[in-house]
Amino acid sequence: MRREKLKVVTPAADAAEPGRYVLDEQVGFQLRVAMQRHTSIFTARVVEGLTQTQFAALAKLCEVGPCPQNHLGRLIYLDAATIKGVVDRLPGRGFVTALHDPKDRRRRAVTLTERGRQVTEAAQLVAAEITAATLAPLSEDERRMVVKLLKKLG
Repeated sequence: MRREKLKVVTPAADAAEPGRYVLDEQVGFQLRVAMQRHTSIFTARVVEGLTQTQFAALAKLCEVGPCPQNHLGRLIYLDAATIKGVVDRLPGRGFVTALHDPKDRRRRAVTLTERGRQVTEAAQLVAAEITAATLAPLSEDERRMVVKLLKKLG
C-alpha cells in the first residue's frame, strides 16, 4: 500500500492556486470572526445588559430625538419585525416611551425617557472603550481605514 503525501493548504497558498476556496480568505468569514470578537467585548463591558441592537436604537434616539418606530428601524438597518421586538422590550426597562408623532397624529413616536437618556449617555462612554478594544490590534491608520472601508461596503 502506497502512502500519499497530504498537501497542506495554507491561506498563502490560496493566491498561488486560482479557483481554490480557502475559508480563512473569505470576507464573510473574516467579518463574522471580527464580529464575534467585537460582540464578546461588547457583552462583557456594556452597561445595563443592553444588546447591540438595543444600544443602537437608544443611541440613534439620543441623536435624532423622537422617531416613528419603523423609521428608527431604517436608521439603524433593522427590518420592521426586528425593530418592533427591540422597541417592545425597552419601555419595560424604563428607557423609552411612545408619544403621538408631532408630524402625524396617527403614528406614535418612540422617545427616550430621562432614565433612557442617562443610560444611553453612560453606554456611549463605554461604547467608545469597546470600539477601542475591538480595534486595539490595529495602528491608528489601520483603524481609520477599516472604518472607511466598512462604510464603503455598507
